[in-house]
Amino acid sequence: MKKIIFVFLILCFSLVGCSSNNTVNNNDVIDSTVNNTVNNATNNVNNYSLVNNNITNTSQIENVSTIEPKEEVISSFSTNILDKDSNRQTNIKLTCDTLSGTIVKSGDTFSFCYTVGEATAEKGYKEAKVFDADGNITMGYGGGNCQVSSTLYNAVLGNSNFEIVERHPHSHTVYYVEKDKDAAVACGSVDFRFKNNNNFDIRIDASTDGDKVSISIVKI
Repeated sequence: MKKIIFVFLILCFSLVGCSSNNTVNNNDVIDSTVNNTVNNATNNVNNYSLVNNNITNTSQIENVSTIEPKEEVISSFSTNILDKDSNRQTNIKLTCDTLSGTIVKSGDTFSFCYTVGEATAEKGYKEAKVFDADGNITMGYGGGNCQVSSTLYNAVLGNSNFEIVERHPHSHTVYYVEKDKDAAVACGSVDFRFKNNNNFDIRIDASTDGDKVSISIVKI
């Protein structure tokens, strides 16, 4: 009887031991599963962060690429209008309006006469004082245009990458610019031309307020 009881106890202890071992093994499996889940979640978070960073960086690159280049005034000049004759004022305004907004591409040559054209009554030009070839004052359509061309000439001189192709002095001293800084124009005979040797295009902005002629050369 004692032997039977002893064998029974041994069997019970064995079963308890097996159950404990199984519990331990099951805990190991659970721990491993939990660890794998945590690791997977961490990896997913890291991957999500990388994706977000890539999206942000791409967005930043796109934003940079869509920024419009900023315009910049590279040269400007203005001259005073002392002759307040209404016909002369009309001619200056017409010429400034026609000239303003003209674009000269890199490597191209600008022509004042080609851009503005001949001053005629059909275009609204009036007769005003001009110098003839001998330096005498006479009346002619477009009197005042030479002040606009001379103002532009001085603005062009403000940038070393503009090459003067053609420029003619007046037959008489003019009051609105210094000596040898004028540029006479008369379509069909004399012109003012310059070449844009900059590696960018430019725009000419011209205006008058009745007291002065103002011209700016803008990098675009």
